[in-house]
Amino acid sequence: MNIQYIEDLAAGQRYGSGRLTVAPERIKAFAAEFDPQPFHLDEAAARDTLFRGLAASGWHTAALTMRLLVDGEFRPAGGIVGAGFEELRWPRPVRPGDELHIESEILEVRISKSRPDQGVVKVRTTTFNQADEPVQVFTGNLIVQCRPAAAAQAEAS
Repeated sequence: MNIQYIEDLAAGQRYGSGRLTVAPERIKAFAAEFDPQPFHLDEAAARDTLFRGLAASGWHTAALTMRLLVDGEFRPAGGIVGAGFEELRWPRPVRPGDELHIESEILEVRISKSRPDQGVVKVRTTTFNQADEPVQVFTGNLIVQCRPAAAAQAEAS
């Protein structure tokens, strides 16, 4: 898919991704390094917690979502460069064997007044499991480059 400059983007556009399967050993490895809590590290210990079984860290889910974004259909000019989040939530846990995919929806597009070569795109990205149940939802603001002046002039002629 082609790179999308800010001029190519409009509210309501949707972009998808491929799929990624979550292996239990990856859940444990991520948790061991970054979020070492029993419900992320050990099946037996996890059974006696709120999660009632092994669950991926929310931060692991966020990292998996980033991978799906980078490999997905949404290709903003300049890369996926975040300028902050307005919302981040995990409505249900990610479990071993879950197959994740994402859908990103453009909510708002605006050219920067102070930097006319770029703008801000508000995007809601929902990560789904194999049953199409949301496991993560975030609304973020991305910095997206404008089409270079030379390319814009060539397209106009």
